[in-house]
Amino acid sequence: MSGGHQVLTLLLLSAVVVATLAVTSWVGSRRHASSQEFYAGGRLFTPLENGFAIAGDHMSAAAFLGIAGLVALYGYDGMLYSVGFLVAWFLVLLLIAEPVRNCGRYTLADVVAVRVRERPVRIALGCSSVTVSVLYLVAQLVGAGSLVALVLGGYGGAAYAWTVLGVGALMVFHVVCGGMRAATWIQIAKAVLLMGGALTLSVLVLLRFGGDLAALLTSAAENSGHGKDFLAPGLRYGGADRVSRLDFLSLGLALVLGTAGLPHVLARFCTVPTARAARRSAVWAIGLIGSFSLMTIVIGAGAAALVGTDAVRRSNAAGNTAVPLLSVELSGGTHATGGAAVVALVAAVAFASVLAAVAGVTLAASAAMTHDLYASLTPRRDRPGGWSQNGWPQDGWSREGRSQRSWSQGGRRGGRKGEVAVARMAAVVIGAVAVGLSLSARELNVGFLLGLAFAVAASANLPVLLYALFWRRFTTCGAVCSVYGGLLPAVVLVVFSPVVSGGPQSLFPGRDFAYFPLENPGLVSIPLGFLAGWLGTLLSQRSADPARHAETEVRSLTGAGAV
Repeated sequence: MSGGHQVLTLLLLSAVVVATLAVTSWVGSRRHASSQEFYAGGRLFTPLENGFAIAGDHMSAAAFLGIAGLVALYGYDGMLYSVGFLVAWFLVLLLIAEPVRNCGRYTLADVVAVRVRERPVRIALGCSSVTVSVLYLVAQLVGAGSLVALVLGGYGGAAYAWTVLGVGALMVFHVVCGGMRAATWIQIAKAVLLMGGALTLSVLVLLRFGGDLAALLTSAAENSGHGKDFLAPGLRYGGADRVSRLDFLSLGLALVLGTAGLPHVLARFCTVPTARAARRSAVWAIGLIGSFSLMTIVIGAGAAALVGTDAVRRSNAAGNTAVPLLSVELSGGTHATGGAAVVALVAAVAFASVLAAVAGVTLAASAAMTHDLYASLTPRRDRPGGWSQNGWPQDGWSREGRSQRSWSQGGRRGGRKGEVAVARMAAVVIGAVAVGLSLSARELNVGFLLGLAFAVAASANLPVLLYALFWRRFTTCGAVCSVYGGLLPAVVLVVFSPVVSGGPQSLFPGRDFAYFPLENPGLVSIPLGFLAGWLGTLLSQRSADPARHAETEVRSLTGAGAV
């Protein structure tokens, strides 16, 4: 792009940054010192607002850029991401949304801890939630760096590094100053912008082919260099190679099951006043995400048809730049005023989506570090406001329920401000870690990075959540074994997979310790998470408390006593 066009892009990106800073500053000027206000926005969002915010969480730059890029590179196999993400939300609606709203407070550990001894479960779930959140943040930051570096000239150069650093600083600012309320309104605005941008590109692509979807797919197959194979399984997964088929199955399991274990998704159901509102939020989210998923398929196929798969791969081997390249082609090229303007608008919309997504994920990670890890590992005399060994937030539902409020709600000694202050410091630490990892992962596809985050979430978080809600015999030992039994194998298998070493697009391309052949660990780690929880419960020396299970069951189904 020419210097003038780059200036236009920078102006639009600056406008997005200024707008988000204005929202955060406005929210920050209002009172949000309490934990409930900081973590859950006061639980005052409507189903429509929360549905758009959930969709905004999902419709990230990683989804917009990464999935469209995978479709452009691999055709049918890339579409698996779009379909898998959508199917996952039906599982959330049917099994997760209402019980989490009725039993939860701020984090996943709040739901599980009521059934079992709190301290070991909070430590385990805190570790898994932070791990998942950091992987998710890396995907978002890589997407932002790839996009801005492309439109400013020179992918992989200084533009990438400065973009990652800038987004990291902004996401910390949004969390520290605005909390959940600022993150939600930024997500709502981002969802509207991203839906509008995706719809515009989809309509322009279809108009190029006279509204004929079959002609679009045929042209995409011809220009992909793979012919009819582009529209059939096997380019990336599911081919004749047995490893590819297993990787295909592993990725599918991770995408379908992982959404229900993502900490920032579960946290969103705690921001509405009732369980009915949580269900309606999920319905709104399914409609928006379903529409967006269909549009990413059209956009990816359009990039293959109009730009060409080889051109996309030359620009970025992972396909992260397929969307801006398509927008250039649809608008007459970068040297045309219209083409430059469209590229700048796409960059601005995607940049806004990154800021919104990373704010919500960072907030969920800081909640896990503070509300779960810090509260469990710090001696009670050092905790602001004191704390006890039970996470049940309502008096009358637990023999120890009263004392948790002194930590999570503040009590009489200022613990409310103390916890929020610790959460803000935790956001800074998480941001620094995510930025550091993102600087090393710029050659990995952002949609694929999301798949890894989903695999860890499905392995470590989903089994313990389902067991705690629906298995009467579940014990503390089973909960801890379930989390670590899914988390540790998932992380270890990723470290020894082709993602980290052994290939030109690995994190360490010059090294080779890829002893695990699959790129996604879900096929192995997800069953291990469920199996470890089952074995841990059977081998536990303590039996489950029937009274606590009854309390959980009544509350999850009726909402009686919900906060």
